[in-house]
Amino acid sequence: MSSTAGEDVEDMGSADPNPLRNGCDDIWTWDRREKSPEVRLHGPGLRIAHFHPNWSSGTAGVRGTKVLNNGRYFWELHLSRRIFGTSMMFGIGTKKARLHADSFTNLLGKDNQGWGLSHKGLLWHSGRWTHYTKPFRENVPTKIGILFDGIAGTVTYYKDEKCLGIAFRGLNEIKEPLYPVICSTAAKTEMLLDSMKRDFVNLQDRCRAVIIKRVKNKEDLEKLFLPPQVRRYLSEGIPEIAQPFKPVNINKEDTDL
Repeated sequence: MSSTAGEDVEDMGSADPNPLRNGCDDIWTWDRREKSPEVRLHGPGLRIAHFHPNWSSGTAGVRGTKVLNNGRYFWELHLSRRIFGTSMMFGIGTKKARLHADSFTNLLGKDNQGWGLSHKGLLWHSGRWTHYTKPFRENVPTKIGILFDGIAGTVTYYKDEKCLGIAFRGLNEIKEPLYPVICSTAAKTEMLLDSMKRDFVNLQDRCRAVIIKRVKNKEDLEKLFLPPQVRRYLSEGIPEIAQPFKPVNINKEDTDL
């Protein structure tokens, strides 16, 4: 289900770095229950994943809370300066995709349950890899964008706002729920989830997006004289705030450990 990089993109550099700019802000985060024990979540909305907070003896992953099938979604990952090690990966997986391994490996795409890009510039699926882009520069902060098109069944990556072309095809044929997934072998690495966008489902969906831009929190929503059913629908679009775990920054030699 993988393809060579950008085989049908004529001018990847000129592609819109925000392909769903006419959509609406999306609301999801990393799943505090569906993750390796070597992943700590913190920051507003638990959107920062901190891998191997002490040392690394394997590969750790975390799944997103968003089910992607049949929609069009875009999100960005801000990778911290610590880009190094055997494998840092970003992509899509089913619930069966492994989120932990006691070895340094390309975990996302090691089997047919995941589709991932590693920081070495390789695409992985079903245990096979193919060259896609240049390896990332180590120890240089990098921004990765991911466009999932559940209608066309494709995944497209962006690196520092430059489109790299279609990476995977055929995901519209997958019947199991698909989720965003990230993983890393390297100690004390972080990825921040940002700029989540999605296409509108219908006019009602578009109206809700306009309203919640003007409602700061659920407490303000309760002050509005609205039918309970309407209030519940609007509240689903307002995120919860949680900020547990603050990692300690320790500068050591950049190895997986």
